[in-house]
Amino acid sequence: MNVNRRNFLSNTLALGATVAAAGCINARGKLTGFAGAPMQGFADKPFEKVRVGIVGVGYRGVHAVDGISQLPNTEVVALCDLHQERVDHGNDVLVRKARRPKAKRTFVGPEAYKALCEWDGVDVVYIVTPWQLHAPVALYALKSGKIALVEVPAAMTIDECWALVEASEKYRRPCMQLENCCYGESQMLALSLVKQGILGEILHGEGGYNHDLREWCYGSFDPKIRFQHGYWNHWRLRYNAAHDGNQYPTHGFGPIAQAMDINRGDRLDYLVSLSSKPYNYEKYAKEKFAGTPLGDLKVKMGDVNTTLIRTALGRSIQVKHNVATPQRGYRYEQIVGSNGIWCGFPDKLYFQGHGAPETKHEEFFDEKTYREMRLKYMHPCWKQAGAASNIVGGHGGMDFMMSLRWTYCLQAGIPLDFDVYDLASWCSICELSERSCTNGSRPVEFPDFTRGAWKTTPPSPLWTFDPKVIDLNPERYRKNKEAMNI
Repeated sequence: MNVNRRNFLSNTLALGATVAAAGCINARGKLTGFAGAPMQGFADKPFEKVRVGIVGVGYRGVHAVDGISQLPNTEVVALCDLHQERVDHGNDVLVRKARRPKAKRTFVGPEAYKALCEWDGVDVVYIVTPWQLHAPVALYALKSGKIALVEVPAAMTIDECWALVEASEKYRRPCMQLENCCYGESQMLALSLVKQGILGEILHGEGGYNHDLREWCYGSFDPKIRFQHGYWNHWRLRYNAAHDGNQYPTHGFGPIAQAMDINRGDRLDYLVSLSSKPYNYEKYAKEKFAGTPLGDLKVKMGDVNTTLIRTALGRSIQVKHNVATPQRGYRYEQIVGSNGIWCGFPDKLYFQGHGAPETKHEEFFDEKTYREMRLKYMHPCWKQAGAASNIVGGHGGMDFMMSLRWTYCLQAGIPLDFDVYDLASWCSICELSERSCTNGSRPVEFPDFTRGAWKTTPPSPLWTFDPKVIDLNPERYRKNKEAMNI
């Protein structure tokens, strides 16, 4: 399929022309500013209370239940999973840990998510399923008139990316990818530095997901075990066995994309991708599962993938993926500007001027100077809500900061931080990197999911919270001692 294709229905084109001429009127009647593409800048009327239905109450889903239950004026009203015991466990978390009532409705079974999406007691469908179900559930939620918040990657193919774009536009409902790595304190510090011009012209970015997940992918061999250690029924292992390229790009890529204002003045142009040979998955299986079907499983995904991306404005991006070799779990990040550089894991920083001390060009700031600059240029959201996010936790507080942001945006009646065009652009790396890998690392072009609107869409602002809208007092929040970190 041609990734640059799309002959839209005449009413969609007419809608786009109307938006370009007069701004965007949302489904609940609020006029938003000119946005370019139909869903850029889209905002609902403020929600007095946000009612959330969670689809998928496995390892990550049950932590979502706990975190969302602490959000001000936000209620978990529905739970859905394949298995009754997982739904029961989610309700136990609501009652025992969160001191909240059980979900008003529960849904169990392979297609039970459809009934949840159709229920008029839900405003937001929060999707925490295995990857292959992300897009199908999100599409049904949008069709049912619900906001779709989708775990990463939200779409695995170009067709799924386009389908979500078209559904969000057709049904006038937001669809946001839940990329928590865009909300870490360090990543938002980098964003603050970029937005204030401290790093100068942004030229290059690097990001990567490096985490030995072999034990998680293989887990227990018995697919009947519901609360087994690892991914149920080996769903992630099976996907990695069938695909090459980078199938989990957004943790490393997302913070770079927001720093470069991708789809808001720049866009992804093309990529090339290269994988090492697959080795460690099969070695691990032969050692741990000899004599079982897992022991003989052949894996297509290379142990290490490197993808290089060029943007329309000539910036370069490197994205890496490695979940197969022995290592301490970490993400590698870097943003290079004409006036300085920021690195994550470990956090390092250097820039010229703006109150920074004179140092040798080959040296980063020392620890004392870094602490000073971190406090001076800390992102406003972390200044306002960092204490609450650190109490609840989840990957150093980034999980809860992300949740505070989306519920705040809905309650304030402002656009969500990321839209369906961001989701599609970021997730398209999954299929495009595989295409490049299997075709001699040839360049592959990105689709323009905004259909040209990236040229006129303004950059995102430096986000803040209005304390009149949401309670950020850390005393109202409790520690989540089991906040997930994988």
